Amino acid sequence: MNRRKIIAVLAITAGAALLATTATALSRGDDPAPAASGAAVVRSDVQRTISAAQDRLKRVPGDAATWAQLGSAYVEQARITGDPTYYAKAQGALDTSLQHKPESNGPAHLGLGALANARHDFAAARDQAELARDALPDTAEVYGVLADALTQLGEADEARAAVQRMLDLEPGVPAFTRAAYDFEQRGDVDAARQALTRALDASPSPADSLFCRYHLGELAFDNGDLDEAAAQYEQGLQIDPLDPALLQGRAKIAAARGDLADALTIYADLVTRVPSPQYLHENAVLLGVAGRTEDAARQFDLLAQQERLLAAAGSTDELATSIVAADRGDPTTALAAAEREWNRRQHPLVADALAWALHLAGRDAEAIGHADRAAATGWRNATFAFHRGMILRALGRTAEAADALGSALKTNPHFSPVDAPAARSALDGLR
Repeated sequence: MNRRKIIAVLAITAGAALLATTATALSRGDDPAPAASGAAVVRSDVQRTISAAQDRLKRVPGDAATWAQLGSAYVEQARITGDPTYYAKAQGALDTSLQHKPESNGPAHLGLGALANARHDFAAARDQAELARDALPDTAEVYGVLADALTQLGEADEARAAVQRMLDLEPGVPAFTRAAYDFEQRGDVDAARQALTRALDASPSPADSLFCRYHLGELAFDNGDLDEAAAQYEQGLQIDPLDPALLQGRAKIAAARGDLADALTIYADLVTRVPSPQYLHENAVLLGVAGRTEDAARQFDLLAQQERLLAAAGSTDELATSIVAADRGDPTTALAAAEREWNRRQHPLVADALAWALHLAGRDAEAIGHADRAAATGWRNATFAFHRGMILRALGRTAEAADALGSALKTNPHFSPVDAPAARSALDGLR
């Protein structure tokens, strides 16, 4: 399930950076006290930011900076609620900011870049971030939005340079977490963990601590350390027992340890509170594993509805479409979506999805080149290794297939409730 998760990581990081900037700019010393333990602290922070901006705009309706801050806060609100209608609100606020200040309006372009990243329009996000950089060349958040876009466009060297510039300007949580993701994509898990630990140590707020705990947990989970992953998720949940991302981590731990009932109970609550495509998809897959095929089908139907809402709000996510179609046994849709996404950007995640869709369509000779490209960065990604192993098996390259499948299970024996058992079965057959 980590294929889908990685995209969310970037949107979350961008949102955290923008929210911190917005909250600082709007603070007048008389804001409500920070949310106590047990409250949804991230949601509380962003709602407070929105309220402060709206109050100021009632007094100063032509304030371009506050319109930009409001728009950026709406981008974050869309992420934490799973409600894509906030994209339109964000667009409107940011466009209003540009109407009041058409030239050198770095905050508005910064917000538009974050919005474009959230909508998965990474080329537009890059262009907006570059406009923001022209106006704000020494602002760290600009390079965060730029790095996110460049990363997803497959421009790894340029993205790394943007992250380094961010670190030089402001070595805080947003910079360290992006550095961690860069290290992870290159296969340097130890360096990624150290960067996330530095981010946690530098966390100035409960929301930042939650963010770091979640990603430390994800890094541990993706590399097969369930105990460490669980510890990180639970430490975050001590700060906020309602945090959706950390509860999703708890559910994954339960599923990996064989407690499907507990995992499904958590997911049932999650998809009610935050009906994001990621949670709906993971819930549907787990329901299928539990044999609840009708419930799984209903979740997939809800997922399709949510994706239509996202599309209506200007979001395009052909990668997610391909992955879901592959999971539902629809290789034609999976391949068409993966090809469209590959024409937009050449990220390893897209290379992997295209390789798998080609395999499902029986075109393994074409698939292996994309699978090799996904693996070329050194990323210790169990899903990549599993897909590559199954493609190699289909091509009759038995020894290489066994190595790849063994690598997938060594990296993370619990990487997927469906694919991990399939990897074990295939490996046993090869041996």
